[in-house]
Amino acid sequence: MSICYTRGICHEVRLVFTVKKTLHYATAILLSTFLLGCSLLPHDLPGVTLPALEERTITTALTLEEANQTALGQTLSPLVADHPDKSGIVALTDALEAFAARLLLVENAEKTLDVQYYIWRNDDTGRLLLSALHEAAERGVRVRLLLDDLNSGPLEGILTHLHAHPNIEVRMFNPFPARRSRVLGFITDFNRANRRMHNKSFTADNQVTIIGGRNIGDSYFGAGEGFLFTDLDVLAIGPVVTDVSDDFDRFWSSPSAYPLHQLVDMQRKRSRYKPQPVAQMLAANDALVEFMDEVMATTFAADALRGDVTFMWAETTMVSDDPLKGLGKAEEEQMIMHQLQKAVGEPQHYFELISPYFVPTRWGVDALIEMAEQGVEIIILTNSLEATDVAIVHAGYAKWRKKLLRAGIRIFEKRQILPLDPFMDEEPAVGRLGSSAASLHAKTFAIDGQRVFVGSFNFDPRSALLNTELGFVIDSPELAQMIDQTFTERMPMQAYELQLSPQGRLYWLERKPGHIIRHEKDPYTTWLQRFNMRFFSLLPIDWLL
Repeated sequence: MSICYTRGICHEVRLVFTVKKTLHYATAILLSTFLLGCSLLPHDLPGVTLPALEERTITTALTLEEANQTALGQTLSPLVADHPDKSGIVALTDALEAFAARLLLVENAEKTLDVQYYIWRNDDTGRLLLSALHEAAERGVRVRLLLDDLNSGPLEGILTHLHAHPNIEVRMFNPFPARRSRVLGFITDFNRANRRMHNKSFTADNQVTIIGGRNIGDSYFGAGEGFLFTDLDVLAIGPVVTDVSDDFDRFWSSPSAYPLHQLVDMQRKRSRYKPQPVAQMLAANDALVEFMDEVMATTFAADALRGDVTFMWAETTMVSDDPLKGLGKAEEEQMIMHQLQKAVGEPQHYFELISPYFVPTRWGVDALIEMAEQGVEIIILTNSLEATDVAIVHAGYAKWRKKLLRAGIRIFEKRQILPLDPFMDEEPAVGRLGSSAASLHAKTFAIDGQRVFVGSFNFDPRSALLNTELGFVIDSPELAQMIDQTFTERMPMQAYELQLSPQGRLYWLERKPGHIIRHEKDPYTTWLQRFNMRFFSLLPIDWLL
């Protein structure tokens, strides 16, 4: 990300701060009036205040000395010692490999597992990983599970069982006091409830970590026949792992992280739910057995089981928001935007951006155009209206397409259909993925063929201003080349390329073997979808997207 781009968004933030704050309270007041008839103020409602945090236990990640004494440490520390000041990186571009990596970390952890996610689905892969964490705790591994509370409702029962285990603690970030109604939480405390923990990390024994765009669920790991996401994670060893562990400790002990037993009726929930052993889950689900067979047959799993994983060694910088951002109290220098400015610098030649939810805002558009006028080649990949899973966010981007194209910026929009993964050299087997719809979910960019960002940060005001985010800036021409190949070799066949006609009208080019289809409107969408997009694009809501 360029400095001028981030400064543009930050400048816009300052200009609209007062308006935004007013809209926050106006929204809360209107909703409260509608649902409660103005008869009760938020503090009068039962069960809408959060408990004190005096009961929390104090725990921290393993020290490096302790971590090096684990089985993972004894295997990996000699490799790290041979590459001083660098971290070993493995790009997890395939959904099955991404699941295999997490499962292998759980199985090989000896002392600790620190796990932090925005979304954890109550589906096959979500429950399987929770059962694997439970089995790790049974053999003595300390498990700390930190989840954002927005989507935790369906998992609350099984989470209480995990939290009751002596080796497992579950904490919820920015929790909702009224457990049966997230809506009530937004009404009574909109400014806090609207700020979510979007971080994603999975760390074993302070030796290996996985960070990136994937949440936990079937859609992120190529399981089942439902909606699937194209995504990107990286597995890392070396000094950056300690940075991630320290960052996890910051969030774990932050004023926004509440132990589960302070929020729910543990006895009532525990009587209804219990995690199944992994073997029992597999015995009862033939489809899950087939999925696991394919997971363990991946190249990554095979290499890891042989102890033959190949790392890219690169200087790697962790960038992360301070958890105080979840309360609206972080200073500018404590936020990921400021850190990205320092770690990335200004592009000189190329800026290649992949973002599923791209909301550049007026100032961001002007900054990108300024970069283009200075000779920087800019290419953007985001979701098409057809492929996006959050259509209202698409409205925050679509209104800027013509202006960006006129500046010479190339734009690709991901198609919904297979092939699924723009990072893979070959198309995935149709037998595995069926005919499921696919949506882009990776968040990454490459600068000048040298530096790459991978993480949870979307190029939108929500990531910049409201949610906490986490990522790596990796000084790796090899990884930057992989991003470049995505655009030059694979994207033309997997995404629509946008163009402007001489009359200034948008059209979309869909490339197929042997011919090109030209679309005069958003491909494969209905008039209602396009109407809704245009309607929402007129509203001043970009800062919420």
